[in-house]
Amino acid sequence: MVASKNVRAQGPVDPLDEVDARIVELLRENARMPNSRLAELVGIAQSTCITRVRALEQRGVITGYSAHTSPAALGLSLQALISVSIKSGARHSIALFGDEIRGLTEVVQLFFLGGSEDFVIHVATRDSDHLREFVVSNLSAHPSVAATRTSIVFEHVVN
Repeated sequence: MVASKNVRAQGPVDPLDEVDARIVELLRENARMPNSRLAELVGIAQSTCITRVRALEQRGVITGYSAHTSPAALGLSLQALISVSIKSGARHSIALFGDEIRGLTEVVQLFFLGGSEDFVIHVATRDSDHLREFVVSNLSAHPSVAATRTSIVFEHVVN
């Protein structure tokens, strides 16, 4: 199947029929579900099911499959959301900034926003010292960054 990748929002896609919607729902619950079980739950032939899954991938409805990990289990017990505002004179480099930040190991997710802030960065760090060093070295010292605001995550629930 398709590997997980960085996903940018795509334009609208055609509405899903009931079968495709059910396939997407089941794969969101368990992306490792074998095609045979998926086909059984949806009530279609296995060959039809795999054809539909591949079509959903090609249409950009399914953009990838990934393993969700526990940052705490990896020694990254402190998570934070960092809002970043880019300097008005640095608007031309906003895509470059996003690409730079996305590549940092502490970054879990990156959101490019419309509104008063340009980005929200979800990071996982070892502790508050690691978080401070991330902000100071990668954001506050960055020539494109006007301001940051850091919020500590107390609990992160993934649906």
